[in-house]
Amino acid sequence: MLNIVKESAANRDTASGLVLTDITSEASKLPAFDGHERVWLGSDRNRGLTAIVGIHNTVLGPACGGTRIWPYESFDAAVTDALRLSRGMTFKSAIAGLPFGGDKAVIIADPKTDKTSQLLEAYAEMLQALDGQYFTGEDVGMTLADADYIRERTPYISGTTVGGSGNPSPVTARGVYLGLKAAWKYKSGTDSLNGVRIAVQGLGSVGWALAEDLAKDGAKLVVADVDAERVAAAVKRLCATAIDVGGILFADAEILAPCALGGILNKETIPQVKVRVVAGAANNQLADHGDAQLLAERGILYAPDYVINGGGIVNVAMELMPGGYDRKAVEAKVAQIPVTLTTIFQRAEKENRPTNDVSLAMAREIIACAGRRP
Repeated sequence: MLNIVKESAANRDTASGLVLTDITSEASKLPAFDGHERVWLGSDRNRGLTAIVGIHNTVLGPACGGTRIWPYESFDAAVTDALRLSRGMTFKSAIAGLPFGGDKAVIIADPKTDKTSQLLEAYAEMLQALDGQYFTGEDVGMTLADADYIRERTPYISGTTVGGSGNPSPVTARGVYLGLKAAWKYKSGTDSLNGVRIAVQGLGSVGWALAEDLAKDGAKLVVADVDAERVAAAVKRLCATAIDVGGILFADAEILAPCALGGILNKETIPQVKVRVVAGAANNQLADHGDAQLLAERGILYAPDYVINGGGIVNVAMELMPGGYDRKAVEAKVAQIPVTLTTIFQRAEKENRPTNDVSLAMAREIIACAGRRP
C-alpha cells in the first residue's frame, strides 16, 4: 500500500484549500508504473476531492486524456488505474497520429452519490494549478454537463458544448464500429454483420451508440449492463437479448464488444470465451499485456483497445490543433482506424505475434522517431 506523505516540499497549497502533491516516487513502486513523467495527487477534504493525475509521456506533445470518476476499492487501485490508463493514452495518440502525449486522471468518488459541484470546482482548480501540463475530457462517471461546468472554470478541458466540440462518445463509437467491422472482415472474409451474434458488454454512451449501429446492420445483439433500465431499453428498441453481467463474457456469440471497465480478459476468463473476435470500446481490456497471447492461442482475433477506441481522443485533440476544430479532419482520421487495425492484423499474422505486441511496437516506433527529431 502506498504511503503518501501529506506534508513535504513537493506539496503545493492553493488559497482555496486544494493541496497538490507530487507522488511520482511513491507511484513508481506499483507494478503499473512505466516510467511515468509525473503523478500528481490533488486533495481537498472540505470539498471531497481526491484525484490522481498520471502524466505518462509527452515526447509527442502535451498530455491529453479523460477524467474517470469511480468509487475505487482502495487508493492503490485508483493510482494503478491512472497509471495504466495514461500509458494507454500515450500509445493511443501515437497510433492515431496525434501530436499529443498520454495522461489520465481518476477521481475517487461514486459519480451517483459523491459528485457535487464543490468536488468539480475543486478539480477544475487542480487542472488550473497544473497550468497546462494536462488537457482532459470526459470518461466514465463524468458527463457532458460536468465537463461544461469545469470548462467555465478552466480552459484545460475539451469535448464541451461551449468552446468545444461536444460529447466525443458518438465519435468513439463510430471508430469502434468501423474497427469491429474490419476485424470481422479479417476473421471471416466479409464485413457484413447481418445475422452475426455480437455480445455488447456495457451500454453507456459509447456502448449504446455502438449497439445502435450494429442493430442497423442486422446484428443479433446480446447485451449486459449494471443499469437494468438500459438493458430493458436495448431489448425493446434494438431487439437485443439480455444476459446477466456475470455471463456476458461467455455468451454464445461470434464477436465480443467490451464497452465497460477494463481488466475483464485474463487467465481465468479467456479459456471460457467463445467468440472469434474481441473488438470493443473499453480501455485496458486485458488484465495483463501477455493475455493477448492466450487469445491468439485460442484463435481469437483481438483488436487492441487503444487503437479501436481512438475516435474520442481524435475528436477532442482536434480542438487543440492549430486552426481549431475541423469535423472533416476528425472524420478522416477516424476512417483510418480500420486501416490501421488491418495493418496490425496482417503484421501480427506474418510475424506470428499477438496483435497488441504489434500495435505497441508501432506506437513505440512513432514515439522513438519523434524523440530523435532535432
